[in-house]
Amino acid sequence: MHGFAPFLPMLGGLLAIASLSLAFRNGRRRRLIENLPTSKTSGVFIGLVELKGTAESAAPLTSYLAGATCVQYAWSVQEHWSRTVTETYTDNKGQIQTRTRTESGWTEVAAGGEMIPFYLQDDCGVLLVRPAGANIEPVKIFDETCTPLNPIYYGKGPAGAAANSSFCRRFVENALPLRANLFIVGPARERQDVVAPEISADKNAPLFLISTRSEEQVASGMKWGARGWTIFGLLAAVGFTAWRDGALNIDPQTRIGLYAAIAAGYFLIGLLLWIWMVFNALVDVRNRVRQAWSLVDIQLKRRFDLIPNLVDCVKGYRDDESQLQTELAALRNQLNATPPGVAGPDHGAVSKTVIGIAERYPELKANESFLALQKTLSDTEQRIALARSYFNEIATHYNTRLEIVPERYVAQLGAMKPQPLMAANDFERASVTVDFTPKA
Repeated sequence: MHGFAPFLPMLGGLLAIASLSLAFRNGRRRRLIENLPTSKTSGVFIGLVELKGTAESAAPLTSYLAGATCVQYAWSVQEHWSRTVTETYTDNKGQIQTRTRTESGWTEVAAGGEMIPFYLQDDCGVLLVRPAGANIEPVKIFDETCTPLNPIYYGKGPAGAAANSSFCRRFVENALPLRANLFIVGPARERQDVVAPEISADKNAPLFLISTRSEEQVASGMKWGARGWTIFGLLAAVGFTAWRDGALNIDPQTRIGLYAAIAAGYFLIGLLLWIWMVFNALVDVRNRVRQAWSLVDIQLKRRFDLIPNLVDCVKGYRDDESQLQTELAALRNQLNATPPGVAGPDHGAVSKTVIGIAERYPELKANESFLALQKTLSDTEQRIALARSYFNEIATHYNTRLEIVPERYVAQLGAMKPQPLMAANDFERASVTVDFTPKA
């Protein structure tokens, strides 16, 4: 033991570093959840978002064991086994002896599950969620242990038996039930079929979580995980050193100062990691604000490319209308919006202008090119409304984080300033209508 004792502090140090790393990971994820504003389904655009609502589907799944309606389920069947083992060993007198012992455990003999895309519904609308690739935290809906006398033993389990079976099986099923309250953190992207966002896996996203627990429960679990690993790391750093000192009979008075120095160094490292974590979290939110503004800019440029088509279409009917030409010229000048907080003209919506044009020139209502262009412009207005709503939401949350303690002190290190909100009017987002009525 004395030969190994000098290496105990090194082992304790490695465990302390590993524990701090796990604590930092839990803390960073908790910070991410706290830094994300809870969005309504009507305010989601591109990027990492946080949502709360119920799971809905017009064609839900039926779970294998419980027969419950759900949007995801996973089941397993475990079979108990037991065996007696005879082994030989040499006792302390050098004589060969035999002994028997009983080993037992559970082995999985069958498993399965399914998942489908579903809608998350809140008081503002619905949003499509594709759960593939998510970290799913379901609720247990079935848990039963039985013998072959129970019909489900062979009815839901395999016909054969495991080696050394005790003929006792445990059936467990977890699921995301239909209309269950869900907490979701994941990346949003634009759907391909309609002008609306969806939540789906992205390998670059820091987190994709679908949980039946509340936000408070998820964050609390991560908080206690971070604290637990922090305490374990401290005990490992001090404990293994104390083990070494006890084995080498080091003077107790010397030990106290050494342990205090180890604890102080450990907490100093932890403090530096905490400042790093908080600062990076604020930078992440600030970058998401900038990304949200770039999305607005992208959609304005997309609309700008459509305006010349509108001009050509209308010119064929009224080439000498000065008022119309003035309105279209104003729309062409809306290539870029002035960033919030910067002096300059803001952008506006084109929906009223296009409707006004159609009302003044009834012949346009029968023109296929104009109707197609009007629909495309309407879709673009919805995209701008989505981007604008997301920008204001993430900017509001960013401003809040800059004002609360202790983030405000860390923010001063990076000279972070509040972000003004957008004040453009006349942008509306059309809701996505989904019928959950079962089909006959």
